[in-house]
Amino acid sequence: MNDSPEEPLESIPYWPAFGDLMACVFGLFVMFFVWSIAFQVDLTKDLHEEREKREEESSRLAALESAMAGPLAEGRVTLVDGKIGIRGSVLFDLNSAELRPEGLELIRSLAEPLRGYLKAHDEAIMVSGFTDSSPMIPRPNGIKDNWELSSQRALTVTRALTAAGVPAEA
Repeated sequence: MNDSPEEPLESIPYWPAFGDLMACVFGLFVMFFVWSIAFQVDLTKDLHEEREKREEESSRLAALESAMAGPLAEGRVTLVDGKIGIRGSVLFDLNSAELRPEGLELIRSLAEPLRGYLKAHDEAIMVSGFTDSSPMIPRPNGIKDNWELSSQRALTVTRALTAAGVPAEA
């Protein structure tokens, strides 16, 4: 006989507590499932946007390559990641910021494709000037060092492009 006021362990209903626990576990499962679906949808959207961006970049580079087909085929310029490269020896003599005749001709040949490309695309042109790494001896032309020479060369190319018809605001 059991004189204590407690019920025996066998008679305590544990199924309602177990059912509540299982409902909570199922609710957590549903929450994680919905979260994973939302995460996947977000990743799909990001992937789609990235693909569009890459396709746009690819078409932009293809348009630039087709506009520059002549000078590229002749090997006078290079095109890498949308950057047009011209060897300095083609444009300038050593320690000079004055365009060589061949350099001026090359700049003029680039002006028409650049003008057409800029008309079709909303982009800007950035001109960078470079020099070699050898120390520069001050010359009578007033250029004292390679810093000044590189900026003068960039300015000379910019002015030549503008004179050849490339819009100055590009």
